Amino acid sequence: MKIFNKSILMAAIALVVLNSCDLDDYTGGGNGGDLTFTKIGSFINGTGDEGFAEISAFDPETNKLFVVNPNESELSVWNLSNPKIPVPATDIPLVGIPNSVTVYDGTIAVAIENATNKQANGMIATFDSESQTLLNTYETGALPDMVTFSPNGKYIVAANEGEPNDLYTDDPEGSITIVETASAQTYILGFSAFNSREIGNDFRVFGPGASLAQDIEPEYVAISNDSKTAYVTLQENNGIAIVNLESKTITDIVGLGVKDYSLPNNQIDASDKDGIIGNFQNWPVLGFYHPDAITCTKINGSEYLITANEGDARDYDGYSEENRVKDLLLDPTAFPNAATLQLDKNLGRLKITTANGDIDQDGDTDIIYAYGGRSFTIWSTSGSVIYDSGDQIGKTIFELDPNMFNNNEGSEADKRSDDKGVEPEAVETLKIGHKTFLFVGLERTGGVMVYDISNPSQPKFMTWLRDVDDIGPEGLIGIQASDSPTGNDLIIVTHEVSNTVAIYEISSKK
Repeated sequence: MKIFNKSILMAAIALVVLNSCDLDDYTGGGNGGDLTFTKIGSFINGTGDEGFAEISAFDPETNKLFVVNPNESELSVWNLSNPKIPVPATDIPLVGIPNSVTVYDGTIAVAIENATNKQANGMIATFDSESQTLLNTYETGALPDMVTFSPNGKYIVAANEGEPNDLYTDDPEGSITIVETASAQTYILGFSAFNSREIGNDFRVFGPGASLAQDIEPEYVAISNDSKTAYVTLQENNGIAIVNLESKTITDIVGLGVKDYSLPNNQIDASDKDGIIGNFQNWPVLGFYHPDAITCTKINGSEYLITANEGDARDYDGYSEENRVKDLLLDPTAFPNAATLQLDKNLGRLKITTANGDIDQDGDTDIIYAYGGRSFTIWSTSGSVIYDSGDQIGKTIFELDPNMFNNNEGSEADKRSDDKGVEPEAVETLKIGHKTFLFVGLERTGGVMVYDISNPSQPKFMTWLRDVDDIGPEGLIGIQASDSPTGNDLIIVTHEVSNTVAIYEISSKK
């Protein structure tokens, strides 16, 4: 049960009302075109430190918002009949830790990890949105991390991450669960058929003693518009799995390649100890895309995948791939200026992986690999890059507000330059009129970047939606005007650090 502080909520609402304004005025920059984005509602979910609000899902039939609350092992429930004044409703207690939630046609589905053993199989629980009564439970693989309905409601699909324990002595296989909603038949798909295959294109299999099936860690699911294909990010592995939902088979695994930070438009600030905020330079470093969230959207008759390239490292007591460039033995032929590169003000502070880079197996590093793309990428459904935002997110934030550049969850600027920068975490698309808009949540820096991607090969930055009280965006959902209680399109952002949920309304200036 959440502890509801009415005074906190009313103060937040008052602040929202005072600060509701035109998109360009609110964000301090960007070109909103004919649209206005107004933060019309906000609330704090739970009390205490972070972890009371992660992913959320909205049911237009009941106007309820369901918020994953892992700290209290529940779905927190809010009535958004009037999004300007969210009202707390009766929460749904769960057995186990919820990681994700989705809604379709009045049915809620929740991904729940095992209550006593994270490496054991979890479950998907479904509830009726109106009565909030339990409908069914379905077994998943270990650590179901994300769950979604197919667009036609025929399937529920979960990405089961299968993380190892902290000592790395128990590493369950990653898997994908498919539930046929009509028959309640459950399928758990593993990756053992790929154990003998070489995936290529910088796909990573590197856990100590792990098979490919064990090493794979499914993270996030997107489903094609025709509900026939699922695309699942394999974050630490730097790849995407392609799943035929009709035949219940994993048909392919695609390696995503790397970004070259020595190329134009791929500059990064690689140090938090150089005394310079926004010190963008090219460096002899490659970055794994390491996508977290993924979405699938159709534009002008073609489908595209869009990923938030957050980056992620394995860092356990029993095994860690993390290190810094200054601690590497760099190959003298590949890096004749190693001493200069390894200074803290240059590349020395940059966090990198020791799992890759020793190409000739002679004990030194021939290629430096960093985590994440510090970007979003638009891909074809076969995994070819259509567009990558390069260094635009970092440079745009530096231009709009240098004090927010590569900060760490609301702290001082430049703190995350040596790590993964802004850490794009969430992506969502919304069609408004004849245009398609992309929303990218930035886990560390905060806020949501908005782009017009009606031309997928040439996205246009519009604006940066943010409120300094909202820290650590984790979940991002778009609500079409036809499903919205206000009659206008909405964007709802769930923040896991500040425990706040922000509701933005999108309307026309005309």
